[in-house]
Amino acid sequence: MRRTILLCALASMHAGAAHAEDPAPPFSANISVTTDYRYRGISQTRLQPAVQGGLDYAHASGVYVGTWASTIKWIKDTGRAAGIDAGNSRVEWDIYGGYKGEIAKDVGYDVGVLTYIYPGNKYKNLSGANANTTELYGALTFGPVTVKYSHSVTNLFGFDDSKNSGYIEGAATFDVGGGFSITPHIGYQKVRGYSDYSYIDYSIGASKEWYGFAVSLAVVGASTKSVSGNPGSYAYYSPDGSNTKNLGRTGVVLAVKKTF
Repeated sequence: MRRTILLCALASMHAGAAHAEDPAPPFSANISVTTDYRYRGISQTRLQPAVQGGLDYAHASGVYVGTWASTIKWIKDTGRAAGIDAGNSRVEWDIYGGYKGEIAKDVGYDVGVLTYIYPGNKYKNLSGANANTTELYGALTFGPVTVKYSHSVTNLFGFDDSKNSGYIEGAATFDVGGGFSITPHIGYQKVRGYSDYSYIDYSIGASKEWYGFAVSLAVVGASTKSVSGNPGSYAYYSPDGSNTKNLGRTGVVLAVKKTF
């Protein structure tokens, strides 16, 4: 799951890559609200709103560190669906750091490490693996286009024996005038040892600065598979009373962010 809100991250490639393109002041902070926290196409909040915020430090040398957090629902929901105590973690807390630079004019790079922490999670009771995850990442930017690869050096978000899973993604930011930008994005998440849970995610969004706020709207979804034995046959699902929600279904997400 650096950072910025989800929809702004569609352009900056979540966490680390956001720093590869923005010549920000040494310290910056952001706070945001979104109608759904989608990470790699999958809702982390049962298709419901989230509150998010972060703090970053970027040195002139290219070194940066930062932290970011968001409200979530998926850990408690997954445990409830399985009838197992997976903990009551309601927050995703990310810590990251890396180095960014420029190879040539309009060609930049960004490498770093990102740890996702879910305080109080007991996901090991459910799957045999803790939900906390660490990834190494590397990104290349060519003008408006960024390509990024993230590689897990731990189990991936609670999947047992899933170390060395990978996520590759491509995104672009196109200025279309009037203060508007368009941000298409596509990615592929491979969960090592769990082919039914590997998928393609996609989105296309538009954003605009408005009275000091970044407002974005995007269509986002994932090509998740049906999995026998799961409620509703969804690979990524969440209970909601008598209903079961497909957390990768295509939807529209509105987000508003303020950076200080």
